[in-house]
Amino acid sequence: MKMHQLAPNEGATKKRKRVGRGIGSGLGKTCGKGHKGQKTRSGDRRLPSWFEGGQTPLHKRVPKRGFRPIDRVEYAVVNLKTLERHFQQGEEVSPESLLEKGLVRKGMPVKVLGDGELTKALKVKAHAFSNSAREKIQKAGGLCEEVKW
Repeated sequence: MKMHQLAPNEGATKKRKRVGRGIGSGLGKTCGKGHKGQKTRSGDRRLPSWFEGGQTPLHKRVPKRGFRPIDRVEYAVVNLKTLERHFQQGEEVSPESLLEKGLVRKGMPVKVLGDGELTKALKVKAHAFSNSAREKIQKAGGLCEEVKW
């Protein structure tokens, strides 16, 4: 092989698009950009995904209601029927043991709710309890202990 025989692979190079070089070229006058409008102008045409062409955007059109506090605590919820199913008599229930069994996600405080019945005496440690859950746990002979978050 000699130097004059070297060439790029088929399809690796394309001819440059020569726009604005007369009507016969097929890319004369408007240069393939159509007539008028934002996308025919030169410069940066990247627009944010929420841009609606100058129409009042949806996030400004919809009514705003209510209030959501910034410091709101969102709990990982566990019901008594879940504790009944996954824990044995006298066992200690803690956020760590709930995480091990896959009942809550990491990084969230745990709140025990009173849905279902509890027949086993469990020592339950959680960040918060509903009143009904606390009553049912104590009625079954268990203990409720609040852990600091």
